[in-house]
Amino acid sequence: MSYNNFIPNVWDEQINRDLERLCVFAEDCYRKYEGKVKRQGESVTILGIGKPTIKDMAKKDRNGNIDDAETVETTSMILPINQIAYYNYEVGDIDKAQAISGIEGALQAETSEGLAQKIDNYIAGVIGKHEDHIAAVKCVAGTAGAGEKNVLDILDEMQEKLIENDVSDSTQITIVVDPKFFTRFRKEYRNADTDNSKILKNGRVYLYNGMKIKVSNNVAKREVGGHTCSCISARTNRAVAFVKPLTHSEAYRPEKKFSDAVKGFILYDAKIIRPKELIVADVYYA
Repeated sequence: MSYNNFIPNVWDEQINRDLERLCVFAEDCYRKYEGKVKRQGESVTILGIGKPTIKDMAKKDRNGNIDDAETVETTSMILPINQIAYYNYEVGDIDKAQAISGIEGALQAETSEGLAQKIDNYIAGVIGKHEDHIAAVKCVAGTAGAGEKNVLDILDEMQEKLIENDVSDSTQITIVVDPKFFTRFRKEYRNADTDNSKILKNGRVYLYNGMKIKVSNNVAKREVGGHTCSCISARTNRAVAFVKPLTHSEAYRPEKKFSDAVKGFILYDAKIIRPKELIVADVYYA
């Protein structure tokens, strides 16, 4: 049977490369914990380390004793790996699909795009449920009226709140917006360096006050005060942990079909691990 010639490792590797390129939200997550789990239901323990106290010493006391060593508090949280996205479809004859130029690549590309949508939708949903939201506001281009805010004012406010939460000026901040917000942003910031698209492999990317601005259709929505709001997020790449420990694919022959099929899955999950390094603004549009 021709499906015996299917090479799952090559297929899996291509999907993984495509996911790195296609996922907008996952790209700016903390990925340190990948590789520690391999099955659904397993979990990762994430340790949080507190900040040591920085103290002053007068010059006259420089030869004296310093305070006893403090115990820096540590915290831990559990990230269970429970999300599975899978695919299962007929491909006719796998040998022919692999032999005809473009067919196998097209199947891999469509599979990767579908999986990337699942991952980004999930991470966006996790972010949208964050407890620290800026109150819902109407987002406009141009001069803002009563109860409205200009897109740049919203971006400035998000950056201000992160700085107030002790996020350093030197820390990279990424803001993910929906297409409507992005359209208003471009109108307000015509002088953005359009060459910034070289920074990332996916999406349209601008810089504003040192922050990366990325656009995605997967920005979460929620109802606030009778308005359907987009959850515009600003975060460091330490705010959300994302784990994608396993990608699996295999070919088989369906019992009742005279054709080959391919099925597979990815195992993944995400969790907010540094909530102070994530700000969400609820915005709606005129």
